[in-house]
Amino acid sequence: MKKALISVTGLDATGIIAKVATRLSDLNVNILDISQTILGGYFTMMMIVDLSGSPADFDEINRAMQPLRDELKMEIHIQRMDIFDAMHRV
Repeated sequence: MKKALISVTGLDATGIIAKVATRLSDLNVNILDISQTILGGYFTMMMIVDLSGSPADFDEINRAMQPLRDELKMEIHIQRMDIFDAMHRV
């Protein structure tokens, strides 16, 4: 399984989760775990996803999120889970 961590942050608005989940579904990326909260009007979401089913590679998935970043005016970061885990083992 090829996992990644996706974080989404920015001003809260209607439909953020739906739009991000739809884009990931279009890319055949499976959401394994999700947590979201709103802090002082700022939306924050963390997702662990499985990239194994996607025909797109990591860089293509990251590029495919750019139009959504622009539309939502939010920060959307995607990081390989193996790299994330290695960084936090040190």
